[in-house]
Amino acid sequence: MLKELGLENDRLFKLAMELEKTALSDPYFIERKLYPNVDFYSGTVLRALGIPINMFTVIFAVARTIGWVSQWNEMIADAEHKIGRPRQLYRGAVRRDYLPMSKR
Repeated sequence: MLKELGLENDRLFKLAMELEKTALSDPYFIERKLYPNVDFYSGTVLRALGIPINMFTVIFAVARTIGWVSQWNEMIADAEHKIGRPRQLYRGAVRRDYLPMSKR
C-alpha cells in the first residue's frame, strides 16, 4: 500500500515498519503469540489516507461505538446475561515527581 501511494520512504512509516518487525521477532511476543494492537495498523492506514492526526481518536471511537452500545443494551435488557467488567482500582503512587527530559 505504501509503495502504491509513494510513501515507502516516509520517515514515520519506516519507523512503524521497524517497530512492527522488532515486535514480531521479540521472543516475549512470540512466546505469548502477541501482535501489535489493531490501532497500530489502523493508525498507519489512516495516516496513509491523509486523515489528520487529530481525527484518529474520533475515528477509532466511532468504529467502537456499536460495541459500546451493544454492551450497554445487553446490560439493561437482560439482568442474567450481563457482560461484566472487572472493577479497576489504581494502587500506584498518589504523587510522583516529574523531571522533564530537557532537564535530565
